[in-house]
Amino acid sequence: MKPRHRRLAWIAAGLAVLGVAVALVLNAFQSNLVFFFSPTDVAEQKAPQGRTFRIGGLVEEKSVRRDGIVVHFNVTDTAKTIPVSYQGILPDLFKEGKGVVAQGKLGPDGVFVASEVLAKHDENYMPPEAAAAVSKAHIEAAEKNAAKTLVR
Repeated sequence: MKPRHRRLAWIAAGLAVLGVAVALVLNAFQSNLVFFFSPTDVAEQKAPQGRTFRIGGLVEEKSVRRDGIVVHFNVTDTAKTIPVSYQGILPDLFKEGKGVVAQGKLGPDGVFVASEVLAKHDENYMPPEAAAAVSKAHIEAAEKNAAKTLVR
């Protein structure tokens, strides 16, 4: 084999190895990608079934119920409410009426089964996704109320 052909073979082998490595990294990234949805998105069935995603909003007032180590609560964006079930220890800052992001899967019964719950870290903080979802729900609710008022 001529030196020129050997060099081309090494370059081709190197490109093939690089291509396989890039494909493996992209596949791992895609399988670990977790999307965020608001309770309205989940209620409108825009969230994936049987796949992990995040839901965020406010913990609904008077919705937290403890059943041993399982905690049940509702997450709302003020337009729609989704029941959440979580088994484990909640963060210290988890409170009713405060921002929360839960990661898990939506069960066939419509209950979001969380594997992780994240809470706010100070008085003024709400996760950006949750804040956007809540403000969007407020705007949509105001538009619906305005439309009802015009119809009357």
